[in-house]
Amino acid sequence: MHVWKFGGTSVGKPERMQSIRTLITGDNTRKIVVLSALSGTTNGLLAIGESLKANDDDGANAKIDALKAHYDQFIGELYATDAGKTAGQQAVDNEFSFIRSLTRIKPFTLKQEKELVAEGELLSTQLFQAYLTEEGVASTLLPALEFMRIDADNEPEIQFTEQRLAEMLPQHTDKQIIVTQGFICRNPRGEVDNLKRGGSDYTASLIGGAIRADEIQIWTDIDGMHNNDPRIVKNTFPVRELTFDEAAELAYFGAKILHPSTITPARMFGVPVRLKNTMDPAAPGTLIAERTDAPAASDQVFKAVAAKDGITALYIHSSRMLNAYGFLRRIFEIFEKYKTPVDMLATSEVSVSVTIDNTERIDEITAELSTFCSLEEPDYDQTIICIVGNFSADNEGVAVRVFDAMKNIPIRMISYGGTESNLSMLVHGTYKAQALNALNEGLFSV
Repeated sequence: MHVWKFGGTSVGKPERMQSIRTLITGDNTRKIVVLSALSGTTNGLLAIGESLKANDDDGANAKIDALKAHYDQFIGELYATDAGKTAGQQAVDNEFSFIRSLTRIKPFTLKQEKELVAEGELLSTQLFQAYLTEEGVASTLLPALEFMRIDADNEPEIQFTEQRLAEMLPQHTDKQIIVTQGFICRNPRGEVDNLKRGGSDYTASLIGGAIRADEIQIWTDIDGMHNNDPRIVKNTFPVRELTFDEAAELAYFGAKILHPSTITPARMFGVPVRLKNTMDPAAPGTLIAERTDAPAASDQVFKAVAAKDGITALYIHSSRMLNAYGFLRRIFEIFEKYKTPVDMLATSEVSVSVTIDNTERIDEITAELSTFCSLEEPDYDQTIICIVGNFSADNEGVAVRVFDAMKNIPIRMISYGGTESNLSMLVHGTYKAQALNALNEGLFSV
């Protein structure tokens, strides 16, 4: 069984939704199809929520009217029969009736906002399932809210998903296509919640791992994961094969095609992930697996470059660090206390430099650190440049090539040697484009 996920741009127009039907029924493979909300819908719902939080009911209702008009037009273009249009319209009317009901709840809380945002996926999947029914496809809609759940730490409960899908899937053995929602789930209180923005990728990977799928396919509007950011760098190219470790590093450090958490469940259960392009289905895309079948590709030293913005660097000093065991432990206990992950780490005999991407608790963190060490002023607006590839100790000259490419760019921190697949550098955000282009020229030009 395969798990195929389609993002917002892939379902954002009626003709694209129709092309997805062709894609998923092109062979006899049973599939669970995970859909995001139609492109623009999540932002539209969030805008409605902002109006409701500001007690601007008139503004909220105007935005609801505009969004519903878009869906009404979508229905007219998607379906060819009166029965299809009726089914689609009923789904839209029902969901927008619920959306309007939220305008009567005062105050408008985070609970209602999560219910509101979930409507995007509930709408797209119902519309698509009604379209499959119109086309005579043996399919069913399996609500994600019945098998996706997160715990008190907002982590997915994959054992719960395994158990529920093991109970639910045998009831639909006559269906070739099973449609479900990405992104949305329930929390420990049974309330509607979500896996954060981009979470539909995560949903697909969690489902794929839970059912031990033969393959997970993530369909977007780009031909696989590129060796660099095509929005900034010219002449990028798709990377045909990556290991799980390489893909995880790239996703975490800014490769936008893949949600950072996606790789974890797939790697846990050894399920290959393939990145495909809905605009060019014949393109091979990118295969992510534990080991690829092409030795030449896996031996390639440099695979790709990614960048992560919005980074803050903290510089921590202690004259007592010399031979002082427990110093690093005390530092990281503070970051753990305030649930703030560290991206990069560099140490010397008397100082520690760390980077974080969440500054929500930075005042509390620096206040506690100041009780046993001295701090420089934090560096804001930094960017981590991550180079991914095969950096084993046997590969000579790797660092030389990287730093030669970066010779005209100031580097604040370097992380190298923690894994055999990642070399990371910290630069000020104003140097991001220059760094990405320099590395593309220095590492990938022939």
